[in-house]
Amino acid sequence: MGFALSDMTLASSAFKDGGAIPAKHTGEGEDISPALSIARVPDGTKALAIVCHDPDAPLVTPAGTYGFVHWVLYNIPGNVSSLPEGEGGYTQGKNDFGKTGYGGPMPPNGHGTHNYFFWVLALNDDKALPSGLSLWELLREIEPSLIGMNRLVGTYKRD
Repeated sequence: MGFALSDMTLASSAFKDGGAIPAKHTGEGEDISPALSIARVPDGTKALAIVCHDPDAPLVTPAGTYGFVHWVLYNIPGNVSSLPEGEGGYTQGKNDFGKTGYGGPMPPNGHGTHNYFFWVLALNDDKALPSGLSLWELLREIEPSLIGMNRLVGTYKRD
């Protein structure tokens, strides 16, 4: 399938698509992941992954990647339809803070509003992946198994 949007949906009780992410879920607050709900998962889904990426972050690496990765979560069974606030289970990958797990929005002061893309990825393979993968490593691993994806976008701005 490649990387194209599907009918699957991702939503949060903490913010609406295109809306502001509450400070509780940022580096200025409790820094815990928002609750997420997943619906319309494609038939044949055996596993899910969730990532959060800020494409507005002014970072480009020597490897050609861009933006800032806040969360990489995978090895989620395909029948999971929700993740609670502060989810710490499943397999955590490495974020661009250099840690595993969720690291909330924290754009540079005065940098304006950033968009945070929370992606849900549906896979037709439930092969166990090792912990600590970066977003880019995860995408290389799962691309052949990707059968659906979609996103929820939240915004955040520091004054």
